Order: sequence, then structure tokens, then C-alpha cells
Amino acid sequence: MLKQTTVNGHSAIFLENSHLRVGVLPGKGADIFELSYKTQDSSPDVQFLMQTPWGLKPPNSHQPVDFLENYEGGWQELFPNANDACQVHGREIPFHGEVALLPWQFDVLQDDEVETTLRLSVNCSITPFRLERVMRLRQGESRLIIQEKITNLGEEPYEFVWGHHITLGGNFLETGCLVDMPAQQVYTPDVLFEPLTARLEPRQSEKWPFARGRSGEAIDLRIIPGPEIHSHDDAILGGLTKGVYSVTNPRLNLSFKLEWDKDIFPWLMDWQPYGGADLPPLKGIYGIGLEPWVSRYPLADAIKAGQAKVLQGGQTLETELVVEILHNLS
Repeated sequence: MLKQTTVNGHSAIFLENSHLRVGVLPGKGADIFELSYKTQDSSPDVQFLMQTPWGLKPPNSHQPVDFLENYEGGWQELFPNANDACQVHGREIPFHGEVALLPWQFDVLQDDEVETTLRLSVNCSITPFRLERVMRLRQGESRLIIQEKITNLGEEPYEFVWGHHITLGGNFLETGCLVDMPAQQVYTPDVLFEPLTARLEPRQSEKWPFARGRSGEAIDLRIIPGPEIHSHDDAILGGLTKGVYSVTNPRLNLSFKLEWDKDIFPWLMDWQPYGGADLPPLKGIYGIGLEPWVSRYPLADAIKAGQAKVLQGGQTLETELVVEILHNLS
């Protein structure tokens, strides 16, 4: 079932079946702002995506120029840049790229008793790319299938990096949730974003799942603490043997599982705003961002490091991500 409505002045589309409800904001970067599991008893539905304390604000009269201008949490596409703004081929590429700042077009491909399928697309305005996303929700399944295609609409080759800014939270994430993934290495940035609340030592390379704390202690990154720890860190996970991870809430007996092509997204960004984001506009958020990225670097640095991907003029690249909500019966 598909429903079109508005949420705080934003056009919104909900894809829904007996197990899942998925909300998308086509006019706001095609953000996925809700991914809820429908419990089969009287318990509240479980929202897996982080929602900021201030929530989604009404749209401004101007096109946003900054990723954090109206950040409501959830899941965003980062393309053709991820992380810091940079200059490439004489053009300024924004922080976290273009597509999260642009309105997307959409059309309904299928909506019947078998499947609900929505296609969204956007043409970049700074770089020569087109990005298409097809979201499939089949009846009777707790899986969301996302098929994506990038096309270089220009005549010359052009580089890009790409990321999926997925931040878990809502009423799913809490003390004692557990992360499982086939990573091998943990890196931390050279410079701490919020040194007053960071618990991880900068400039480190350690064996997953442990990272070095600022007092020298070993911290197991598989164990998610509650917001009372009041910390805020970034880590980069490398050496993935497979593109998959899961986060499990043992109390709810529910897991969020994501699968993707690690040959396209070989890095996983591990953003840990565990209640310790004190600088606006992120103050007070609680969640964990586990984000498949093409490179650990912004586009300009990724080109220098040989980690950027390139599409020739007219060339396309297709990939698929699958989210599955698992009910772990005890």
C-alpha cells in the first residue's frame, strides 16, 4: 500500500505492508525518515531510525545549502561527495554532496496486493550525474529492497564518492544493543570533532571490534551504550569481508540487518552520537550511524588516494541494498 500525504509541510510518501512502514520525503533529498516495524501485539510499533529531538521542521522558502540545515535524522544519500566540502574540477562540492539538498522526482511503478514499488530520481546541478532509486516493499515480507543507478549524463569522465547516511535510533536503540559485522580494522580521525565528549583516542588503527579509549582502555564497539554515557565519536571501519551488518536489541528480540555490495561500498562509517553531541545543531541526539561509503575521504582527497570511483560519459553503475528486520524468536 502506498500513501501520499504531508508531514510538517513536506510532501511525504509511505510504503506499507503488514510488517513495515517506510516514509520518504521526495522534496527533501528523498530522505527516508521512518522505517517502522509493526508489532503483532499491543506493543508500540518500533521505529528503527534516529529522530532528532527537534524533529522535522517545515521547509524553508529557499533551497537548503547545508546538509544540517533541517536534519531530522533518518537515512540520507550522500553523493557525489561525502564528508567535508571540497573543490573538484573548479567546482565547490557541498558537505555530504548534492543530492540530499535537492528535490527528487518520483513515480509509482506498482501498488497492488503483491508489491509496492516507488521510483525516485534526481539530476545533480553541480556535477553531471543522475541518481535513481527504486524502493520495493513486497507484501508479507519485512524486507525493503533498494535498487540504485548512477548515470554520467556528460561526455567526459567524472569522479564521485557515495555514501548512505543511515542512523539508527528511535525506540529501537538502547543500552545493550549489539553490533555484528565482518570488519577487520578500526580507524579514528586525526582531529576530534568534539574533544570535550569524545571517548575514543584520535589517530588510531586497531583490530575490530576494539578501539582505544582516551585513557588507554579497550572499548568494544559492538556494545552500544545509552545516552547517559554522553559521548560523541567517529570511527571508520575497514577490511570488510562482506557487505553486511546487523544491530540487535535483545530486549525486543529484533534486529536491523543491512546488506550491500562491498566492492562498491568497502568502508563503513561508524558515527557514535551517544548523547554527547553538545555543539549545535546536533545537540542532544542519540543514535548510531552505520554508513556504507565508497571512500573514507571526501571526494577531492579520495581522488588523490585512488579511492574515488569514475564513470565515463554516458556510463551507468547499478547496485542494490537490502534492509531486513528480523524477529528473533527465543
